[in-house]
Amino acid sequence: MKKYDRINAYLPDELITEILRRLDAKSPRDACSLVCKRWLRLERLSRTTLRIGASGNPDLFVNILSRRFCNATRIFVDERLSIALPAPPGRRRSRGQSPISSLKIKCTSTSNCSDDGQLETYCLSDAGLAYVGEGFKKLERLSLIWCSNVSSTGFISLAEKCRSLKCLDLQGCYVGDPGIAAVGGCCKQLEEINLRFCEGLSDTGLIELAKGCSKSLKVIGIAACTKITDVSLDAVGSHCQNLEILSLDSEFIHNEGVLAVARGCPVLKVLKLQCVNVTDEALQSVGSSCPSLEQLALYSFQKFTDKSLQAIGKGCKKLKDLTLSDCFFLSDKGLESVATGCTELTHIEVNGCHNIGTNGLESIGKSCKQLLELALLYCQRIGNQALVEVGHGCKFLQALHLVDCSSIGDAAICAIAKGCRNLKKLHIRRCYEIGNKGIVAVGHNCEYLSDLSLRFCDRVGDEGLIAVGEGCPLEYLNVSGCHRVGDDAIIAVARGCPDLKYLDVSVLQYLGDMAMAELGDGCPQLKEVVLSHCHEITNVGLSYLVSKCTLLEICHMVYCPGITSEGVATVVSGCANIKKILVEKGKVSERTKRRAGSVISYLCVDL
Repeated sequence: MKKYDRINAYLPDELITEILRRLDAKSPRDACSLVCKRWLRLERLSRTTLRIGASGNPDLFVNILSRRFCNATRIFVDERLSIALPAPPGRRRSRGQSPISSLKIKCTSTSNCSDDGQLETYCLSDAGLAYVGEGFKKLERLSLIWCSNVSSTGFISLAEKCRSLKCLDLQGCYVGDPGIAAVGGCCKQLEEINLRFCEGLSDTGLIELAKGCSKSLKVIGIAACTKITDVSLDAVGSHCQNLEILSLDSEFIHNEGVLAVARGCPVLKVLKLQCVNVTDEALQSVGSSCPSLEQLALYSFQKFTDKSLQAIGKGCKKLKDLTLSDCFFLSDKGLESVATGCTELTHIEVNGCHNIGTNGLESIGKSCKQLLELALLYCQRIGNQALVEVGHGCKFLQALHLVDCSSIGDAAICAIAKGCRNLKKLHIRRCYEIGNKGIVAVGHNCEYLSDLSLRFCDRVGDEGLIAVGEGCPLEYLNVSGCHRVGDDAIIAVARGCPDLKYLDVSVLQYLGDMAMAELGDGCPQLKEVVLSHCHEITNVGLSYLVSKCTLLEICHMVYCPGITSEGVATVVSGCANIKKILVEKGKVSERTKRRAGSVISYLCVDL
C-alpha cells in the first residue's frame, strides 16, 4: 500500500546488516545508507574497510571516522592521496562550498594556522594513531603509507590497544625501534609487516619483533633500511620458522643473513632479493634448504653465477615464478638448469641479463609445459628460434611481453600465434623486426586475445591491425608510435571490437576524424583514449567520439593542432563520467576551468 513501510517493519537489524555486508562495492553501500537513519546506522556498523588520504586535519578526521565506523577491521591511510574532510553531522553543505571548509576546526596552536586563518595541511601524527587504537578495537589490518609524522610513541599506544592486528604496512614511516618492539610485544597474531623505507629502524627493533611474533609472522618486507644488517636476519631465521615471504632490498645484507633465513625458515615460499653483496653461497643454501620455494626474484646481482641457478633447479622443484633482472653473470647454462629442474614454472621474466640467449629460452619451451606468462625485456641475444620452441611446447601460454628484443621478428610471433592459441595478452615495444606478417598471424589464430600493445613497432601497419580487429575481442589496444597505422586499421578495430575500453593511438600522423566517428559508433564501452600528437584529428571527430562514448573517463589530447578550446569544452560538457583531461594550458578557456578545473591536467606549466 502507498506510504506503508514493508521493509523496516519486518526486517530485523541482523538481516539488513548481512545484506549490507554482501555489497562489496562502495557506491551501493553509500546509496543504501541514504534510505533512512536506521540504514545509515547499520551501514556504518557493518563497514569493515576504510581508505583515508591526506586531509586538512588527519588526526581529527580519523577521530570522526572512529566514532562512525567502530567495527572497521581494515584501515588504509595513504598521505600521497588527496581527500576531502566530511561535512559535520546534522548540517548540509551549501552548494559550491568545499568539503574541507564546511568542517569548522578550532585551532589550539598558532603553528597549525596560517596568517589568513586557514588551516594548513599536515600529516597524521601520534595523536591520530591514538584515535585509531581507541576507536577501532577490532582492527586487523593497518596500512600507513608515507605517514612521516608518526613515531614510536604512537605505535606503542596503538600496539597496546590493537592486539588483534594481523597485517601492518609502514612504508615510508619514520618509526623507531621502541615502536616496532612494542608491536612485537603486544600483537602476537601479527602475520605480515612491511618496513620498506623505514629509515629510523635498526637491528634492535627487528630482533624484538622477530622474538615477539615468532609463531605468527609469515611475511616481512624490508628496503632502504640502512641500520638493518645480517644480525636482524639471523634473529628472523632463529625465531620465525613459519616465515613464508621475504622481500629484501639492501646493500648492507651479506651471505650470513640470507643463509640464516634459508636454514631457519623451511616453509619459505617467496624470496625477493636485491642485495648486491650476496654471492653464490647464499643462493646455493636456498636451493638446498627451501624445497617449498614457489617464487624467486633476483634483482641487480653481480656476485653470483650459474652455480646459484643450478642449486635452485636441483632443490626447488615447486618453483612456479622466476624473475631475473640485471643479473650479468647468468648464462644459458643457469637458465637451462632451472628449466629442466623446475618443470612447474608458470611465470618467467628475464630482464637485462645480457648473457642469456636463444639456447636458454629454448630449454624453457622444451621443459616448462605449464608456462602461462613470459616476459623478455632488453634481451638482445634471444632470437626467433627461442620463441619458436616456446610456441611448440607451451600450449597454455596466456601472456607474452617483449621489450627491445632486436633479434625477434615475424617468425617468432607466427610460431607463438599458431602454437599458443590461448594467448590473451601480447605486449611488444620497440621490436623493430616484427611487422604485419606476425600480427596477421595473431589475428587469425588468437581468438581470445583481449589485450594488445604494439608501442613503436614501426613495421606494423594497417594490414596487421585489420586482421586483429576481425579476429580478436580486444578490450585494450595501444599502437602508440606505429606510424604506419591509419584510419583503415582503427576502423576495423572499431567494427570488430565492441568491448574496447582503452585505446592509445598517440603519435599516429595519418589518423583522422573518420576513425573517431567509427570508434564512436562501434565502441560504446570506451573509457580511456589517448590521442596526443595526432595532427589530423579535429574538433569534429572528437565531438562525434564524445557524443557516442558516454562512459569516457580519461582523455589525453596534447599537441593535437586540430583540437582547440572548443574541443576541450565539448569533452567537459559531453562526458558525465570524465575524471581526467590532459591538454595544453592555452586550450582551456576560463569557463571550462570554472566548470571542470579539478579534472584538467596540463603537460606544460608557466615558468
